[in-house]
Amino acid sequence: MKKQAEFDPSRRQLLKVGAAAAALGAVVVTGLVAPRRAFAQAAMSKATAMYQDQPHGKDMCSNCIHFIPGKSKQAPGTCKVVEGSISPNGWCVAYAPKAS
Repeated sequence: MKKQAEFDPSRRQLLKVGAAAAALGAVVVTGLVAPRRAFAQAAMSKATAMYQDQPHGKDMCSNCIHFIPGKSKQAPGTCKVVEGSISPNGWCVAYAPKAS
């Protein structure tokens, strides 16, 4: 009868195999997680955003990056963050000025 070879790995071999397994695991996990995209969130209510129809000093919706203008300069528009009709002269806590 032939004796089976004994498995007696060295410490260095165990570390190499362990590092390779960890790297492979990271690649697999990254491949599974990275392609997922965040779902769009619903717009918040005017009450939650503390929306008001008047400007807050010089800050107003028409100068905000979230504001989508209406058909004319003074017509109500919409917002990417707050639901409903939005006055260009309004303001809320989500206000973020457009880059100059």
